[in-house]
Amino acid sequence: MSDLTVIFSTRSDVEARIVRGLLESHGVPSVIGSQLAPSVFPMAVNTLGEISISVHPDDAAEAARIIESHRTELVNGKIVRLRDEFEVLQRAIGYRFRDRGILEHALTHTSRANEDVSGGVRDNESMEFLGDAVVGFVIADLLFAEFPDFDEGQKSKSKAALVSTAALARMAERLGLGDHVLLGRGEEKTGGRRKQALLADTYEALIAAIYLDGGIEHVRAFIVREFRDLITDLRRGGLAGLDYKSSLQELLQASDQGLPEYRLVGTLGPDHQKLFQVQVVVSGEALAEATGTSKKDAEQEAARHAIEKLRS
Repeated sequence: MSDLTVIFSTRSDVEARIVRGLLESHGVPSVIGSQLAPSVFPMAVNTLGEISISVHPDDAAEAARIIESHRTELVNGKIVRLRDEFEVLQRAIGYRFRDRGILEHALTHTSRANEDVSGGVRDNESMEFLGDAVVGFVIADLLFAEFPDFDEGQKSKSKAALVSTAALARMAERLGLGDHVLLGRGEEKTGGRRKQALLADTYEALIAAIYLDGGIEHVRAFIVREFRDLITDLRRGGLAGLDYKSSLQELLQASDQGLPEYRLVGTLGPDHQKLFQVQVVVSGEALAEATGTSKKDAEQEAARHAIEKLRS
């Protein structure tokens, strides 16, 4: 690397790839290097390292010109990032990150980290763990405050339904989160952006990112907004408001149709990450199909799709 000139550096893997692609589209070859940034803390919140892009010295001037021509200059003359690749997502979630590296970390799937040879990219699995705890706590607090007449069993069942893989995946879909996940090539080819388990995990990581960046009040406000409709459904219909299988059965009975039948049509993935593929059948006709990390989740999701189809 001693004979190359560093022309651009960033903490964003996404931005580095954008800049490299920009240079190569103009015929300027480049090399990406990564070095983890030192920290005085035992565990840095932003675990992404400094990423540099280097070019041959003869190409340095042209590379600088290309990059500068694609920057945005503010009114006060301050130069901002080449591209804010998370602007759409930040508008969708109603929260703007002070440290976008935390958001990028939350969106980095293990398949993407595994393909990075520099070792400077970390996956979001630890953030999923934290996000699962945060959303569980906030939902439990909401149920305690909103449903004082529910006994412990009702609260537990309601919480399980609200934070199920299927429910979290639907939240992620509503935000378009799948469009922003950073995937490896293999996961991309197998439709990772539409996998329920992957979307639910990324949604939990997103919640962790908001918590780490803004604190408990910001993440609580986000969760309250996100779950408002489900809490309303729960208030109107009790547990049945979150039980799509029961709702589908009631809908079919009201129109004098037969009871739904749920069939396991296959499984996907390795044993430790297995997805169950379930089909809901009415009067011998397949009405809808869905996948989930358990048969129960897959059945609930298939029932939800069937309800949407019947009501459309």
